[in-house]
Amino acid sequence: MVYLPPAFRVDDLAQLHAHIAQCGLATLVTTGAAGPLASHVPMLLDAAAGGHGRLLGHLARANAQWQESDPSKPALAIFMGPDAYVSPSWYPSKAESGRVVPTWNYAVVHALGPVRFFDDAAELRALVDRLTDRHERGRSKPWQTTDAPERFIESQLKAIVGFEIVISGIEGKYKLSQNRTEPDRQGVIEGLASEATPTSQATRALMMAKSTLPQK
Repeated sequence: MVYLPPAFRVDDLAQLHAHIAQCGLATLVTTGAAGPLASHVPMLLDAAAGGHGRLLGHLARANAQWQESDPSKPALAIFMGPDAYVSPSWYPSKAESGRVVPTWNYAVVHALGPVRFFDDAAELRALVDRLTDRHERGRSKPWQTTDAPERFIESQLKAIVGFEIVISGIEGKYKLSQNRTEPDRQGVIEGLASEATPTSQATRALMMAKSTLPQK
């Protein structure tokens, strides 16, 4: 599914599921008669379903992806984590040989499986309630679907189509300078500390967390 050098590979299912759970938005890729189709949507993970879990989400009914997708071909869900540019000036080896180039560090999980689209009202309501709770939980005044008029919610449900992906394959790629020497890797961590963007700081945190390193 993805180019995956051994140094960057993550196989631990619990870690992959944790990555998915932390992502607010994912990319749903399917195949239609005219080629790839893609939508960017929030997804829920049922970690205990099947061997690898299942994903749930919904599309606008007006989005042709649900009608044009070929059900005989697997869908791909992409969960992108933090990412950051890596300057070659951060490598101590630059002063030694000069044989360094820019790169990009990032963390991503790909989940593959058959997709099922559905528009059953009860199934959609349960999905929307769960998605709402997932993102409203912990707020001082969490919004609930019951806060809106029931007829309004019913009309909104008619405007969406749900989907389910039972995960048949899952891969994680954490490209965090594991292919560099330890001094170069520490140089990247120090370099990212000077960057102001939240994604740079999140990438640095991943690099510093030993638990995120691929399994040997």
